[in-house]
Amino acid sequence: MWILPVRGKWLVWAITACCCQGFLLLGYDQGVMSGIIGADNQFGKDFGHPDPTLQGTIVAIYDIGCAVGSLFVFFFGESIGRKRMIMAGASTMLVGTAILTSSTTVAQLLVGRIVTGIGNGFNSSSVPVYQSETCGGAIRGTLVCLNSTVTIIGLVIAYWLDYGMSFVDGPAQWRLPVGFQAVFALCLLLQGMVLPDSPRWLLAHGRPEEACRILAQLAGTEDVNEPEVVMKRKEIEVSLEQESAGGPFRYAELFQGGPLGNFRRICLCVAVNVMQQFTGYLAPVVYQNTMGMSRNLSLILGGATACTYMVASFIPLWTVDRYGRRFLLMTSATGLSVCFILASILLSVGTKSAAYGATAMVFIFQIFLGIGYLPIMTPPAIAIISWRVFIIFAVFNACWVPLVYAFFPETKGLELEDVDHIFEKGGVTGGVWGAKGGRTVQPRAIREDVEVREVEVREDRGKEGKGE
Repeated sequence: MWILPVRGKWLVWAITACCCQGFLLLGYDQGVMSGIIGADNQFGKDFGHPDPTLQGTIVAIYDIGCAVGSLFVFFFGESIGRKRMIMAGASTMLVGTAILTSSTTVAQLLVGRIVTGIGNGFNSSSVPVYQSETCGGAIRGTLVCLNSTVTIIGLVIAYWLDYGMSFVDGPAQWRLPVGFQAVFALCLLLQGMVLPDSPRWLLAHGRPEEACRILAQLAGTEDVNEPEVVMKRKEIEVSLEQESAGGPFRYAELFQGGPLGNFRRICLCVAVNVMQQFTGYLAPVVYQNTMGMSRNLSLILGGATACTYMVASFIPLWTVDRYGRRFLLMTSATGLSVCFILASILLSVGTKSAAYGATAMVFIFQIFLGIGYLPIMTPPAIAIISWRVFIIFAVFNACWVPLVYAFFPETKGLELEDVDHIFEKGGVTGGVWGAKGGRTVQPRAIREDVEVREVEVREDRGKEGKGE
């Protein structure tokens, strides 16, 4: 297949554009139904005004599809490859979009939601890996944050397109927003076709020559014997040897400790997602329940806060590789906790002026959210205890700060191959507690392993030459 003839930073940016396209599609697809379902609009008329239970099913079944797609990647993605999984995800979402846009029954609508969810699961599980394996540690944080920013841009596009089309009569009111995601999916498919596969994946699957050519492309040279290219190949090979020590991969390894700290990594991934889910959300109570705004004005203010969130998400692009992940997470959690405390105090007063002050907290909340964590809505809790739920969120966010400080190692500037060394110090906190800035390993630590391996190879060759 023809590969885009660009090298160096231009190839990195081309890969980043593809990954951003995947996350733009993710954000748009997640947000497009929120402005359509549940309102007295054309969508409701076409599908018999679904009750809250059916609305919940339409929303939830998409997540089930995402889970199925992600599980497929977990079991088969390694053998298929990053690039082909992304292309498969884009193709699946095109099929799902066609089913959704042409839906005339609830059953067809549900099938379309499942299919687009599966495609999204393919993409969301493959794109971050592809990005990480093709860009350097010095800019990986910025590029990953750019993906998050683009996700929010997708949400904002979906939000305002839904709002604009709400003034249009007829089926186009919901079919156009739902079908528009096909544009993003098609662009992702076309971009994936002309980009190289991950050199790490190629080396792991016995295709070293192709891997070296791509490493040379990423390094901005045509010479596969360039010292930088040769060293990068050696680093990846040593890392793969370390990860495959003890035989083929077994799922039981995910729950093992040791120098690689597999189980600790899983715990940290679960923990950061739990933290993300319990950051909380302010706008629903402040805008509709407390201030008694009309639906139209609430939608406009909701769009304004989404835009604020989008702008704030650009902040990590300049700060994540300068100050590190830990600093941003702790800053975000601290700011969110303060916002919840102030909002709960203002809303408990119950006056109009206090409610306006709480509105200001919503916008500040979005800024701190964009710096570190992402939100989830929790309508049952809000419906039962109103503003008091914010006290719970304030406590949760306050707890995240010491947890991040004690257990989350700093990965700023590390190559993927360096990450295998971050838990070697062992102990309850994996060496994070007491390490300056949470830095348990220095960049390019893998090069020491490369040097050791080369010494061992020379010694073995020397023994063979002596006939030992």
